Amino acid sequence: MPPAENKTLAPSTIPGSTRPSTGAGRSGGKPEIPVSEVDRSAGSSESVDRSRICVVIPAFNEAGSVARVIQRAHSAIPEALVVVVNDGSKDDTAVRALRAGATVITLPVNLGIGGAVQAGYLYALRHGFDIAIQVDGDDQHDPAEIARLLDPIRMGRAEMTVGSRWLGRGDYVAPAGRRFAMRLLATLVRWRTGGAFTDTTSGFRAVGAQGIALFARTYPTDFPEVESLVQASRNGLRIEEVPVRMTPRRHGQSSIAGIRSAYYMARVTVALVVGSLNRKDPSKNKEAT
Repeated sequence: MPPAENKTLAPSTIPGSTRPSTGAGRSGGKPEIPVSEVDRSAGSSESVDRSRICVVIPAFNEAGSVARVIQRAHSAIPEALVVVVNDGSKDDTAVRALRAGATVITLPVNLGIGGAVQAGYLYALRHGFDIAIQVDGDDQHDPAEIARLLDPIRMGRAEMTVGSRWLGRGDYVAPAGRRFAMRLLATLVRWRTGGAFTDTTSGFRAVGAQGIALFARTYPTDFPEVESLVQASRNGLRIEEVPVRMTPRRHGQSSIAGIRSAYYMARVTVALVVGSLNRKDPSKNKEAT
């Protein structure tokens, strides 16, 4: 594989951004990212043409773990192109990702997880990938489990798969308070979608071409995992949860900790409830016309 490239996007190439190059927060607003700019910030097109699967790793200050995640991804699915979206990290995340053999997209400001993930989907769309797999850069997701995410999509049973740590595989343990919050969110998502999900906060997931196009066009900001499930369901994607093994974060600090966890719950709950109240019934729209 030709060596990957790393090119930082200049702030002036991101229209709509109101954030200066310094002081951007992890959970801040997400400006639009032109597909052409994401295209120029990635590796060679030759390596893209040989692969139809893209592993997207959003990373913010994950220098302690990103190289290991990339190496494990290469071992698990060698035919895939691994793309790290360096979300304005202050440490050596980009350098270590390049040394580990990944293509690196470096954002000049910290867009937050939603913006970083969407940049990866824009890249996958631009280069015509059939499947995009999202893996966190903190080594919590085991790339050896990727095959479990791919199978339902390859077999035509689903357009999106979500890895769940609560379906009997592995021995992941979450604090009681966080587990309660996860159950509450699962209940809200079921109310919104009619589907039963056990791990709505999981960022270990895969989508086919339809999901890539959807998420490249629009993707939630702040804490997008839960809202993107609803978004995918509302847009007709068949979603399947699969049991996967996960481990606790080994390096860095979670963006959802302390008082941020309370904000997370409030923010997502309001988004789900308000979204439901504003929901339009397609059948009623047809009758009105």
